Amino acid sequence: MNAVIPIQIPPTLRCTEAQFTELAKYNPDLRWELTAQGEVIVMPPTGSETGNYNLGLGTDIELWNRQQKAGKTFDSSTGFKLPNGAIRSPDVAWIAQARWEQLSPEQRRTFAPICPDFVLELVSPADDLATLKAKMQEYLENGCRLGWLVNPETRSVTIYRPNVPPETVTFDVVLSGEEVLPGLTLDLRHIFGNG
Repeated sequence: MNAVIPIQIPPTLRCTEAQFTELAKYNPDLRWELTAQGEVIVMPPTGSETGNYNLGLGTDIELWNRQQKAGKTFDSSTGFKLPNGAIRSPDVAWIAQARWEQLSPEQRRTFAPICPDFVLELVSPADDLATLKAKMQEYLENGCRLGWLVNPETRSVTIYRPNVPPETVTFDVVLSGEEVLPGLTLDLRHIFGNG
């Protein structure tokens, strides 16, 4: 019988991509990220409410994608190697089919070396908002075309687009996938309630 042994990760642990990949391989039940500076981040599981919200958001985007057959949708356990070297795991991500097909089968099986076209991050009670905002900016700097930072506590979404300042709207505004996710509309009140 295997014993469960907790691990302690120093907050300043740094490693190479190869070392990070090994850590993730031998600890598949943990969510990991690697910053562009080589800092390892271990993310705790979300609370039940946040997990429910995240599933609802991902489901709506996946249902749109199944109808459009436009690309690939990914959940929060997926890591992507960004051009700056960071390995990030957005809560929901989407990649256009043509870009996905440019990846080799081997690249698809690992941390795919690609920045998603669309990312969504959901603010949980344990998250640091400034860190999430910096992460959203990092996605844009690495090729993301549309990002949503959803904050249930303030009932607002900050929309990130390349070359323009972020725009914050309330949950009363129906979100549009714009030209990145054409035809997608998302009314967050259906997922988070009317307040």
